[in-house]
Amino acid sequence: MASNILDAARSFISSDLISKAAGFLGESESSLSKALAGIIPASLIGITRKAESGGAETILDYARQELNSGILSNPASVFMRGGGGIPTGVPAMLSNLFGDKVGGLANTISQFAGVKGATASTLLGTVVPMIMALIGKQSADNGFSAASLTSWLSSQKTSFMEALPAGLSLSGLFGSPAGNAPQPAPPQQNPPRSGAWMTPLLIAVAAVALLLYIFKGCEPEEKAVPPVEQSSAPIAPPADTTSGARESLKVKLADGTEIDAYRGGIEDRLVNCLNSSDCKAGKDQWFDFDNLNFETGSARLTAESMTQIRNIVAILKAYPAAKIKIGGYTDKVGDDASNKKLSQDRADAVLAAIKNEGANPDQLVGAEGYGEEMARVAESASDEERRVDRRISVQLREK
Repeated sequence: MASNILDAARSFISSDLISKAAGFLGESESSLSKALAGIIPASLIGITRKAESGGAETILDYARQELNSGILSNPASVFMRGGGGIPTGVPAMLSNLFGDKVGGLANTISQFAGVKGATASTLLGTVVPMIMALIGKQSADNGFSAASLTSWLSSQKTSFMEALPAGLSLSGLFGSPAGNAPQPAPPQQNPPRSGAWMTPLLIAVAAVALLLYIFKGCEPEEKAVPPVEQSSAPIAPPADTTSGARESLKVKLADGTEIDAYRGGIEDRLVNCLNSSDCKAGKDQWFDFDNLNFETGSARLTAESMTQIRNIVAILKAYPAAKIKIGGYTDKVGDDASNKKLSQDRADAVLAAIKNEGANPDQLVGAEGYGEEMARVAESASDEERRVDRRISVQLREK
């Protein structure tokens, strides 16, 4: 018999998990608990709305995918797919499930709980894959079809609405899937059962959290190598706080030097990994450039891109044991062979620029263009949705 998905999702969150995540994300435990209490039912409301509007097959596809990823037994695996990592999969999933409401939902949670925009997007990118995996398990156990999945979710939508914390309004986002549901009541703050497996998931997602704001102009971080037809644009739009301004910071390197960067940008995340014993180098450890431009339809870097190139060189010099590889990716628009060539040319161009700025060649493993091989978003999707599939990334092979 199918279980209550809200209770199942809550059961993975423990007070110990919240304490650890709060310390890592720089938030108070009470604020993080408040954010999670809102994100879980809000996500379920959005998923239910998707099912009821004819998207149940999409939900089933993602649910099976997340269940098969091993996230419930090995949460870090969700960030280790196909060489390109989670930066492609999670935002594409969120876009397909919630449409253009992703950034608005993260903003709403941020403002409601009083947490940073980065934290809200981190938690959103953590909770939704977990919920989808739980739905996948229920689907496998109960043989759900699209119709029976929709019926199952719809039967619980009133409980989702009732679980929304007082003061959290989803008006303008998902509407009111519960119809005339009772006034939302405060949620349980410390759900039962341990969810210690989510700690590495929260930590891993934090490394790419701001990426999720690419939708609707909120806190982007990760993507966007422009397609051949487009004008020059950054690999990712600026990551920022919910107010819309990127937060500048000084990143201190192991040799004592400091570089100018942005919170949640590639430099910040890469150095954090290099400094952390919990962050392992390897073929699955990718970091996406977030301030890199190419001239239209070419592999020629713009002058403004050299700031981030030089920062990567400085990081390599400060961490001489580190070795990196450059990866290039495109969306599905255009000819496969042309996309492959463009991604290879751009990856080569970035690697060459890093060499020319004085990096030790022994620290540079190479460059590879994957074209649209890792792309998840349909060719027919909007350009905004497809941006998550276009990027240049750094793979940390050794540290």
